Formats: sequence, structure tokens, C-alpha cells
Amino acid sequence: MMQSDLQITVRDMEHSPALEERIREKVKKLEQVYPRIMACRVVLEAPHRHKHQGKHFIVRVDVTVPGKEIVVNHDHHEDAYVALRDAFNAARRQLEEYGRIQRGDVKNHTREDGAAEAPAAD
Repeated sequence: MMQSDLQITVRDMEHSPALEERIREKVKKLEQVYPRIMACRVVLEAPHRHKHQGKHFIVRVDVTVPGKEIVVNHDHHEDAYVALRDAFNAARRQLEEYGRIQRGDVKNHTREDGAAEAPAAD
């Protein structure tokens, strides 16, 4: 289980046990999608208020898997839980795609000159 390599950082806001628990739940769901996760780092921050907008949360999720680092930056939502949900959904989609590529379910496109093209990055 990867849990020992989970790092959670909270910046510019009160640390919340409920938010930390939600992050741990989201990481467990990522492990169900891709069990070979080696490490996961999550940063949740609430930067200073914008003049015309409320407080917006920024979430960064770094997932280390064999042969790849998946990085998701998701920002600008007024609800920390929604920002976390959106960031982890994006990480899940990238992990699913990476798993398909590793299993050979996704074929590389071949250019007219016969050279293989790398899949487009998200």
C-alpha cells in the first residue's frame, strides 16, 4: 500500500482533519484505478483574496508511478472540497490513460513517413 508515501501540505489556511481525510479517501480511489502508485503529494492552498472574487483554492496533485510523474494543477474554485474533487478527477483520468497505454490498449498513431507519434499530453 502506498499510504506511507502520501504527503499532504496545506498553505495559507487552517489545517482541517476533515479535508485531510477527504484527501486520503481520494488517494485510495486513485490506487484502485492504478495500484502501482509509488508516491503522492497533494498541496492545498488558499491564496490571498482577490479584490472582486472570494477566496479561491488551488490544488496540486503529483502522482509518481513507474516510468512517469503525473502532475495536476487545478485552481480557482471557492470550495476546497470541489477543488479537490476536480483535481483528483483529472488525476484519475490521466492514470486511466497511462494504464491503457502501458497495457497496449492505446496504439500510437503513425505518421505518413512511418515514424510513431507520441500520444498527445494532457
